[in-house]
Amino acid sequence: MPPSIPAAGSATVAVFASPTSWIESDAVAQCHQVAALDGMMHVAAMPDLHPGKGAPIGAAMASTRLYPFLVGSDIGCGIAVFPVKLKRAVPEKLAARFPDLDRALHPEQNADDPAWAVVKGDIPAGYVEGLGTVGRGNHFVELARIGTVFEPGHASRLGLAAGDLVLIVHSGSRGLGERILRAHTAVHGAGPAPDPGAYLAMHDDAVRWGSLNRRLLAARVAHALGTEPTEPILDQCHNLVEVRDEVYLHRKGAAPGDGRDVLIAGTRGTPSYLVVGHARPDANHSVAHGAGRKMSRADALRRGRAKHTVEELRRTPMGSLVVCGDRQLLFEEAPTAYKRIEQVIADLVDHDLATPVATTIPLVTYKTPDLGSTPQVDHRDHRRKRGRS
Repeated sequence: MPPSIPAAGSATVAVFASPTSWIESDAVAQCHQVAALDGMMHVAAMPDLHPGKGAPIGAAMASTRLYPFLVGSDIGCGIAVFPVKLKRAVPEKLAARFPDLDRALHPEQNADDPAWAVVKGDIPAGYVEGLGTVGRGNHFVELARIGTVFEPGHASRLGLAAGDLVLIVHSGSRGLGERILRAHTAVHGAGPAPDPGAYLAMHDDAVRWGSLNRRLLAARVAHALGTEPTEPILDQCHNLVEVRDEVYLHRKGAAPGDGRDVLIAGTRGTPSYLVVGHARPDANHSVAHGAGRKMSRADALRRGRAKHTVEELRRTPMGSLVVCGDRQLLFEEAPTAYKRIEQVIADLVDHDLATPVATTIPLVTYKTPDLGSTPQVDHRDHRRKRGRS
């Protein structure tokens, strides 16, 4: 694709991908549909662009009007990275210790859970449903090690070096964001928000809720693995509205790329890339958020069942393990269902939107519990051990 395509009679569309990159025509068509919306100024499509429900995923869209459907229901979805200290990182042993992250933490019923220590202040919007859960789809919690370091000085400033361990948490606002979008679409459909300030107030709560939930998830896993929670070295949201110079910048599967550190997720069987973004206005100050889907979930399920067994998908070619008791999800989220992360990163570099800092290599990727092998954690015993240390 050329870097810029005029959208007839509407906003401009720029696609930041090389001619060899996998970009579906349906996704480009969605970009042009968005460009025709009233008030739209510019649509920047990232190299992980793929079709979404009504709006493209992997795009940043600038407009003088605020459109909630361009952000979608998972407001506040993002990726955070937490340093973690473990004496030994044996995937087989650690995979069995991951807690059940489908089981929500209730502030009263689970008040003794040590993960609550990371919560400072009130829970945004008072929304207590789904706290501490990761969700489905492409969400995950991953224990990884730092692989290749491209920028040692930058990595050092983040406290990272080759071989270090990190927890990567990809999750959003769970049911809160969906509730906010439904309230809008029930009255206004795909139209703009009649009161942008009112929507943004609820939106900002969902963004804060998603960030808090990522901290809770990391704390739950850290305690289960026998270590202490840490502060994230980065936490960037890729589903949100940002107001810049009185313009609404909608990001749907696009991360802030204006000087910030971003973890661009690969797949369960490939590295992810920690980059520093330096995206320009023509890219709507954004970078890619992941590898981007190459297949629909239905295609991935059909093709995957013909090529792979469940056991093959639970251990990746990199030697990492996938904790996932949902067999259908295993196939839907197989590495082959996604684009090559190396090509996505190369496109960002070629367009001077980001500089790679380091790779992360998956050791254990948690999707949903394998209840046949995942033990429950006795928090009382855990606290006794912490007290003796």
